Amino acid sequence: MILSEKVTFGGSGLDRAADLRADSAAVDAIPGARAILLWRGKPMIMDDALVQVALDHPIMADTLADLILLGRDETGPVLAADLSGWSPPDLDITHLDTFLDPSEQKHPAMPAGAGFAELRAIMTRLTPRDAELAATAKAIIGWHQSHGYCARCGAQSVISMAGWQRDCPSCGTHHFPRTDPVVIMLITHGNNVLLGRSPGWPEGMYSLLAGFVEPGETIEAAVRREVLEEAGISVGTVRYLASQPWAFPASLMFGCAGEALGTELTIDRTEIEDAIWVSREDMASAFAGLHPTIRPARKGAIAHFLIDNWLADRSYTDAPHEA
Repeated sequence: MILSEKVTFGGSGLDRAADLRADSAAVDAIPGARAILLWRGKPMIMDDALVQVALDHPIMADTLADLILLGRDETGPVLAADLSGWSPPDLDITHLDTFLDPSEQKHPAMPAGAGFAELRAIMTRLTPRDAELAATAKAIIGWHQSHGYCARCGAQSVISMAGWQRDCPSCGTHHFPRTDPVVIMLITHGNNVLLGRSPGWPEGMYSLLAGFVEPGETIEAAVRREVLEEAGISVGTVRYLASQPWAFPASLMFGCAGEALGTELTIDRTEIEDAIWVSREDMASAFAGLHPTIRPARKGAIAHFLIDNWLADRSYTDAPHEA
C-alpha cells in the first residue's frame, strides 16, 4: 500500500459485489446480510463504529423501501438503509445544515449510545472499512434524493441494480451515480504554501485552493486555471499526489502539487474570501494549534493530509504512514 491510500475514505479493499446487484431481492435473503443506517446523510454510530443491524431489526420499519448494496465481507452483504423519512422526537434544527453539525439524533429502537452523527465530525474515528462504507452510502443515497427524474424526458425514474442505477420507465434511459472531479492543490513557492478560505468557514480556518474540473479539461489544466482565477498565481509544473472520495455531496478530490511561478496575489473575492502565503514554520505551528491566527483544514480532509505530508517531507510512494 502506498502512502496516498492512507487518506481518509481512501479505500479499505471492500468487495463491492457488483455481481449481486442485478437481483436485489436475492441479496436481502443471503445469510449474514445486514444494513448500516443513515438519517439525512448522517450515519448511525456507537462507540466510534458504524451500527450494523439485521434486515429484520425493528428499526428497519422506519427505513425507505429501497436498500443500497454497498458490498460484502466475510460475514455477508452490507447494505445501506435510509431513515430520512423518520422524524426524531424533539428534533432541534438549530445545528442542521451547518458547516459541522454537532447534534446527534437518537432512535427509540436502538441503544442509548447509538446516534446519527455528522460524517465530517466522526470520519477520523472510523476504521478504514467503516469510513468507506459510510462515504459510499452517503454519496449514493444523496444521488438518489437529487436525481429522481429522468434528465432526458422528465419522467420519474426508479431505483434498480441494488441502488447503483436509476431506470426511466418512460423512455428507457439508464442513469448512473454521479461523481464530480475536483482538483485540490498544494501550491508552493520555495518554503511557502498557498492557502485560501471560503466565506462561512470557521474563523481562522484556511485550506488549499480547490475547484471543479471543467469538461474538456485535464487535471493539470484545471489546477493551473483555478489557481490563476482565484489567486492570480501562475503555476508551472503540476504532478498528481493522491485522491479522496468526498461525499459532500459527491466529489472525487484529485490532490496535486504545483510550483508557483510568482507570489504576487490577485484575489477573486467572488470565488474565495482570502488567500495567503504561509511559511513551512508557520504552517507547522498552525498544525500544532499554536498559531495565533491560522487554523488548518480539518483532520480527515485531503487538504490536511497533503499539507501534513509536505511538512514531514514524505514521498507519496513511501511505505505507509499514518496521515
